Amino acid sequence: MVVITKNKKAFYEYEILEQHTCGIKLQGSEVKSIKNNKISISEAYCFIDENLEIFLKGSHITPNKEGGKHYNHQPVRDRKLLMKKKEIIKLKEKIGEKGFTLVPLSVIITNTGFIKVEIGLGRGKKLYDKREAIKNKDLARENNRQLKT
Repeated sequence: MVVITKNKKAFYEYEILEQHTCGIKLQGSEVKSIKNNKISISEAYCFIDENLEIFLKGSHITPNKEGGKHYNHQPVRDRKLLMKKKEIIKLKEKIGEKGFTLVPLSVIITNTGFIKVEIGLGRGKKLYDKREAIKNKDLARENNRQLKT
């Protein structure tokens, strides 16, 4: 598996409780752009509509230069994620609880060449939780520096 992009902001702002991997429905020019690492999911989020379909909203995929005017895609649009209906129903029940949301965590390419999106069920962190996470990261970095010397 090759990680194309990660959503570092999601791990900072949310406490991730579950992770799921799902496929994504793309156009041809979008696939080429993603393989060239021209995707951003930092502002994106996921939602489930009334037909029990899950979508990725707010992701930006840069159009190809070679694609031309007629064959390129829209940079920002809703993209359908591919999951089994049972999994979507379970996620919808969990999202119904207060404070939970679906956040895209990363975009990966599998060994077989398929593009997948990892999504996480997250709960928003409080400000003091964010400060504690920064503090722990700084302490770990300092310990690694001391171990190297």
